[in-house]
Amino acid sequence: MNKDDKIYVAGHRGMVGSAIVRKLEDEGYTNIITRTRSQLNLKNQIDTQKFFEDESPDYVFIAAAKVGGILANKDYPAEFIYENLQIQNNILHFSSIFGVKKLLFLGSSCIYPKFAKQPIKESELMSGYLEPSNDSYATAKLAGIKMCQSYNKQYGTKYITAMPTNLYGRNDNYNLETSHVFPALIRKIHESKIDNKSNIEIWGTGTPKREFLYVDDVADACHFLMQNYEESDIINIGTGEDVTINELVQTMKKIVGYEGDIIYDTSKPDGTPRKLLDVSKLHNLGWKHKYSLEEGIKLTYDSYLRNLSGTS
Repeated sequence: MNKDDKIYVAGHRGMVGSAIVRKLEDEGYTNIITRTRSQLNLKNQIDTQKFFEDESPDYVFIAAAKVGGILANKDYPAEFIYENLQIQNNILHFSSIFGVKKLLFLGSSCIYPKFAKQPIKESELMSGYLEPSNDSYATAKLAGIKMCQSYNKQYGTKYITAMPTNLYGRNDNYNLETSHVFPALIRKIHESKIDNKSNIEIWGTGTPKREFLYVDDVADACHFLMQNYEESDIINIGTGEDVTINELVQTMKKIVGYEGDIIYDTSKPDGTPRKLLDVSKLHNLGWKHKYSLEEGIKLTYDSYLRNLSGTS
């Protein structure tokens, strides 16, 4: 990508999209195109077609998606499959028609099979049953990956697909009903500290293992891949390291300064027992994450506090 190329970041107000915009700006790109949901409804085919016809971007990052945690996926499966299919179908199709030079589509590690071999290699995709708690979202993302590969094969497009692990950081969603586990825990622990609660109840057993990647790292990886990766095959983005949910909670407690007890509600679902990505493919290309988990938690908590105080 040249510094003055037109670069469209779909979903620029979300956690990942906003991090990609920050990364591009830091690297000196001067022609970044964005649209809010009120300005462009990506679920609408006609609106999306007109946008691509008018703007003709050179490069596209697809960070726009309907995302959420276990509860949101359980309660709104129809919205998760419909909205994600509509958004990605429209962007991918009209990127092809209007001559986008290269596009990056973001999948997710949660679309790998529930009992995939650990650490999860890219070849594990579609090798087993999906995790039932998010199978609608996963099905949509799988369709997006296959669409990228199909358009590359038939039309010679340059669509690459990255599979990030669990992400966290600035501009995350802290709504307890729709958020992922990381922001939900930050909010619960902080509010319990402020309210002087003696304990916190957390879903599951605390034993599942998860890998977490700070959002500025994934933005850096996306920029790196857009410059250095050309294959249709998917590629994982992660740290190659994981922790149990309980270990995550204990680190958060220390950083937030909460001294109460943790009570695990074992009647609630754990989700996939372990989810660690094999990132050797990305490491071999020359990219590795920069932020440790503790550094990322500190930065995220600082951002959360600034957001509460209205200073960011």
